[in-house]
Amino acid sequence: MSTTLNAKETTKSRDEIAAEYKWNFSDIYPSWEAWQADFDQLMTKMDEVAAYKGTISKSAANLAKALKTQDELSVIAYKVYLYPMLQKDVDTRNMEALGKLQQVQMAFAKFGVATAWITPELLTIPQETMMKWIAETPELKDQKFGMEDMYRNQERVMSEDKEKIVSYFGPTSGTASSVYSSLTTADVEFPTIKLANGEEVTLTHGAYSKILSTDNNRENRKAAKEAYEPVYRKKLNTIASIYKGIVDNDWAHAQVRGYNSCLEAALDGNNIPTDVYLNLINTVKENTAPLQRYHKVRAQILNLEGDYHGYDSRISISDFEKKYPYDEAKEMVVEAVKPLGEDYNVKIKKAIANGWLDVYETPGKRSGAYSINVYGVHPFMLLNYNGTMDYVFTLAHELGHTLHSMLSSENQPFSTHNYTIFVAEVASTFNERLMLDHMLSNTKDPHERIALLQQAIEGITGTFYAQAMFADFEYQAHSLAEQGKPITAESLSAICDDLDKAYYGDAFVKDNNKPSMFWARIPHFYNSPFYVYQYATCFASSAEIYNKVTTGKKKDRKIALEKYITLLKSGGNDYPMNQLKKAGVDLSTKEPILAIINQLDNLVTQLEQEVAKLK
Repeated sequence: MSTTLNAKETTKSRDEIAAEYKWNFSDIYPSWEAWQADFDQLMTKMDEVAAYKGTISKSAANLAKALKTQDELSVIAYKVYLYPMLQKDVDTRNMEALGKLQQVQMAFAKFGVATAWITPELLTIPQETMMKWIAETPELKDQKFGMEDMYRNQERVMSEDKEKIVSYFGPTSGTASSVYSSLTTADVEFPTIKLANGEEVTLTHGAYSKILSTDNNRENRKAAKEAYEPVYRKKLNTIASIYKGIVDNDWAHAQVRGYNSCLEAALDGNNIPTDVYLNLINTVKENTAPLQRYHKVRAQILNLEGDYHGYDSRISISDFEKKYPYDEAKEMVVEAVKPLGEDYNVKIKKAIANGWLDVYETPGKRSGAYSINVYGVHPFMLLNYNGTMDYVFTLAHELGHTLHSMLSSENQPFSTHNYTIFVAEVASTFNERLMLDHMLSNTKDPHERIALLQQAIEGITGTFYAQAMFADFEYQAHSLAEQGKPITAESLSAICDDLDKAYYGDAFVKDNNKPSMFWARIPHFYNSPFYVYQYATCFASSAEIYNKVTTGKKKDRKIALEKYITLLKSGGNDYPMNQLKKAGVDLSTKEPILAIINQLDNLVTQLEQEVAKLK
């Protein structure tokens, strides 16, 4: 018998899964007919916005009307775009949803061309005049931060005709990413292996991850790795060509706007100094000793000194194999976040209601997990829940994003409701830390305690160290394009090999005949360039806020909590570095980064002590 491994050892079809564990798309639209009606309205709104050309610089009233129409259009656009996108994500083979999504993308591209005049025309209005209009016109009050930011970037805006030319390339920007998604998900024939017990398992993305995380039979893990790797390794040259297209696109757009580097272009939108990024990757790369120490301790515990491989790095170091049913896990999260106050608790109970989460892996469903906000409706969370402890923390993580979106949407106007990526992972990793506290305080099982310590450590190794390493890769890969050097499978693997050595030293056995290929397997590289570093900076920010909320005098803790909730409510109403400083975090210094590194060292020591108690 051939099976596909997940929490229940088989992947059910969507029809076999109860409605309470699936997204309720009718929360957005009751039917494709209703979607089409809004799509038609979207096209009408696009024409209305275009009709304001030549008028918005003439009066505050005209500007207010145009921006109001544009915001109304954007609210509809959220729904019209995400309705087919979400359906495609739960079944990448859904050609109807894909067709509708492409229809929306083409409409957006057309709109981009038709409205390329807006920013250049706005910039004909002197900044002093604009600020006067905003001060005197209530309808423009919500636009103040956006307008201030626009003038900050004034030198990056080109003439109307040049902006129009650039807008024509909009539809091509996401092509490489779409090809990568199809190549590594929809078009994959997943391999099948026979486990030691004779069972055959189809290695979907979720099944492979579960074997490496939970299967204590080392030969099964080794067999899974050897069978799964070719899914990517046989396509390395193709994937490298895809990635080259993404990097070339990033560099082209950076040069068009007058930036000196892809990094500068990527960070400038949120007014993040490049020194913050370089401080992160350099500080972490100089302080990898605790990371190497952890893996050497693991090798000792597992009796694998001198024979410790990548497929040994995720398995539990205790005999703890408990599975957490989804319904139990979601109640655990509710209990864990109680320190954040009654309002937060009420909202999280609403968030786990039917229709907000798509819980289990199904055929054709995209891998991973995310939370995305459909403005005016509610956030939608995608999971591939498999019952492991890791996925319990993933649930807490995604609910952190969801509550951030809820609080932001409720407290900000549309123009500033959308928080930046730079602060996006603070709420999610904060929830993970609360989850750890809750689970540690509610178990006396020494094996579970060791597993939880391992979870905390790997939160740092995975969300902090690994993401900093990935950020270093992206910086170096984009530098190749900037220097006119080749971007090939060989050059990308060379970067990864050097980073593996810097981060892990001799902690792992290295197969010199197989160059590192983590560059081919990280979806963020293809979907969201220069995104992953923010996992690391957010992790440091979250840890610092957590310390202030949970330690010290009661009065100080209360103030820290109020500042944290204010951060979640603030959406995108200021630059993220400023938002974090208001919450008590300064990422321009090394201190938050070094604090996490020292925390890892202390946790490894605690782990050694707990393991010693079992001997």
